[in-house]
Amino acid sequence: MGEPRRTILITGASAGIGAALARECAGRGYDLILTARREAPLLALADELIAHHGVVASVITADLAEPGAPAALVEEITSRGLSVDGLINNAGFSRTTGFLSTDPADHAAMIRVMLTAPVELSRLLLPGMTARGWGRVLNVASLAGQMPATGGDTLYGPIKSFLIKASQGLWLETQGTGVHVTALCPGYTYTEFHDVNGSREQVSSAYPKWMWMEADRVARIGWDAVEANRPRVTPGVANNVLAALGGMLPDALALRMVGGHAKRLDRL
Repeated sequence: MGEPRRTILITGASAGIGAALARECAGRGYDLILTARREAPLLALADELIAHHGVVASVITADLAEPGAPAALVEEITSRGLSVDGLINNAGFSRTTGFLSTDPADHAAMIRVMLTAPVELSRLLLPGMTARGWGRVLNVASLAGQMPATGGDTLYGPIKSFLIKASQGLWLETQGTGVHVTALCPGYTYTEFHDVNGSREQVSSAYPKWMWMEADRVARIGWDAVEANRPRVTPGVANNVLAALGGMLPDALALRMVGGHAKRLDRL
């Protein structure tokens, strides 16, 4: 008998790094459960993956900003007779208009989508992975989680920092179980992310092309890392240098550096 087929659940799979990770996993022979708020792009992606790779790709729409959404998602997966062998927590967004200028409901939604949902989904799905002796959890964090927080996008970096630390803790807890846990920390990546939060023109003008990476390369590096059971991976030499600087610089200098980053965007 050959290896059993494994199924990976990907949140925020409709575009960007999530869609790139879906293509990467399908190319490696994994079946997929794709979830996001928008059904049409999920269905189109599922059709593409089925046609090109011959995998099973199921679509379940869910809004992880809604309280109770993670549990409802897992319940729907179970009702379809599916099991989850791997989890990619990718769904996310940001609000860059400033802490005091952002609707508190948007802050609450950010926290539920990017912090609460990954924790709840991991807690719901990890017992099955450990019982089967095989699992993969890839949490899509950010270079921002390794840097001082940026004024104007005040919650994004701290949320991603939490996700990195939580991933490292889970990595320690799951050693010897057959479950691998990795935090993926990309820097600037060509996706819809900056279009959604309205910063595409600013960030594209503010930073040179060598600082940007393609989503498919980020996805490949991320999945290689979780297969190798690395607790954290930061794609790209420049991003690793920035992450190292962020950890070594005194607070006053580091905050001045990211403060200059915010002002640079504001001037554009």
